Amino acid sequence: MNENIDRIEIEARYEALKAEHRALDSEIAGGDLGPIRDQLALSRMKKRKLVLKDQIERLYDLLHPDIIA
Repeated sequence: MNENIDRIEIEARYEALKAEHRALDSEIAGGDLGPIRDQLALSRMKKRKLVLKDQIERLYDLLHPDIIA
């Protein structure tokens, strides 16, 4: 049962990170969240997006482990 709770927490975190990644992607592209004029802010958002991508990939690997037969 504790394993199910852990999986649910991981899935929730995974979805939250994906949503934040999508929001940053929209903001960087100048979509719904408005255009970006500050290059420093743009740089920080791109770095944050890369960190999120790494975290998303780690959680995905936890949720979908490679099973070697």
